[in-house]
Amino acid sequence: MTSDRAATRALWIGTYQPEGAAPGSGEGVWRVDVDLRTGALGEPRLAVALPAPSFLALHPSGRTLYAVGEDDPGTLTALEVLDGADAGGGPGGDPAGGDAPATLLAAVGSVASGGAFPCHVLALDGEVWVANYGDGVAARLPVDPATGVPAAEGVATFRHHGSGPVTDRQEGPHAHFVHPGEADEVLVSDLGTDELRRYPTGGPGDAGEDAARTVPLPPGTGPRHAVRCAGHLVVVGELDGRAHVLLPQPDGGYEHLGSAPLTDLEATLPEGTPVQAAHVTTSLAAPDEALYVGVRGPDVLAVLGVTPAGVEAGPGAVLDGVRWAHRADVPLGEGAWPRHHAVVDRGATRTEDGGPGALAAHEDLVVVALQGTSELVSVRVDPRTGAGEVVHRLPMPTPPACVLEAW
Repeated sequence: MTSDRAATRALWIGTYQPEGAAPGSGEGVWRVDVDLRTGALGEPRLAVALPAPSFLALHPSGRTLYAVGEDDPGTLTALEVLDGADAGGGPGGDPAGGDAPATLLAAVGSVASGGAFPCHVLALDGEVWVANYGDGVAARLPVDPATGVPAAEGVATFRHHGSGPVTDRQEGPHAHFVHPGEADEVLVSDLGTDELRRYPTGGPGDAGEDAARTVPLPPGTGPRHAVRCAGHLVVVGELDGRAHVLLPQPDGGYEHLGSAPLTDLEATLPEGTPVQAAHVTTSLAAPDEALYVGVRGPDVLAVLGVTPAGVEAGPGAVLDGVRWAHRADVPLGEGAWPRHHAVVDRGATRTEDGGPGALAAHEDLVVVALQGTSELVSVRVDPRTGAGEVVHRLPMPTPPACVLEAW
C-alpha cells in the first residue's frame, strides 16, 4: 500500500453480524484505505463497535457519521468523526508513534429509528431520513445543521400500507431506500408495495398513516435503490431484475417510461437462481453514459450503457430518446452476494501515469461489499465498454454491507 496519502482514499465500511449470530456479535464500523492508482485495499481497522450497522451516511458537515442498527426495534447512532489529534495522531497509531490502535469514531447519541430493521439512511443539512424495512416506516429525524447531532424531539414517522404480487416478499410495505426528490421532498422506495412514496422535508410531529403521494411501478418490481442519470431517475428492481426509467414531471412527480434488463445471464443460470438488483450508481468517469448495478444470484457488477438513440444498435430499451442497455458483467465470485458498492473519486491520480498495474485515466474504481463471502473487492471498469476485473480482495472480520467514502 502506498504511503502517499494523496494517492489513497479512506472508506467507512458498515457490517452485519456473522451468519447465524445475534446483532452485537463482533460487528461494527470499519475503516479501510484504498490505493487510487491500483485499487489495493489496506488492512481493515475497527473504528467503533456497534450492533448491525448495515448502512452508513455522512452529514454534509463531515463531522457526524450515521449508522443504522438493523434490528427490531431499530436504532440510528450518530458518531463523531474525530480529527487527526483526537484519533491518535494518524491511521493505526497513537500520538507518540506507538502501535496502539486509533479511535476514529465516538458515539454521541443513539435514537430510535422509528420502525423495525432500518436498512438505509439519507443525511441532509437539517434532518436525517431512515427507511425501516421491517414495517415499511419512513422516519424523519431533525439534526443540528452545523454538527449533524440528532435533536431530542421532533421525530416524524410515516407509516404505509399495501402489498404486492410476490407473496413471500411483498406481504406488506418494506421501505428500502430514501432519495432526494424534486424541490423540498424525498422519495422512499417501497419494495413491498411497488411504489415510490413522496414525502415533504422539514416540519415536526407524527405524520400518521399514508401521508404521501405515490409513484406506482409495475407489479412485482420490488423497487430498491435509485440514482439520477442523463436527466432521468433510474430505479432498480430487486424482484424483477430490471432498471426502471422515470422522467421528472413539472408537478414534482415522475412518469414511468419503461425498463431494461440488468443482465443477460438469466438464461445461463441454474433454475431457481435469483436475479436481484442491489445498489446502483453512475460512473464517475462518464456519469451520464454508464450505470453500475450489483446483481445478486449471478453475483456480478452489471454495467449498463446510456446512449442517445441511434448511436448504437442492439438490445435494451429506447426511452425518451435514450437507449438503456446492458453492456457487460464483471464477475465478483461464486457466492459473493454484492450488497453495496461505491465508485471512488480517484482525484488527480486519474490523470497520472501510475505505471504497470495502474488504472487508466478513463477507468472507474469500484469497491464492492460482498456480504456472502465476507470480502471487500476492488474492481476496475471501463464504462465505455463495460470491460472490468477484480484487482484486489480483502477478507473482512464480519460481512460488509456498506461502502462509504470518508470526508
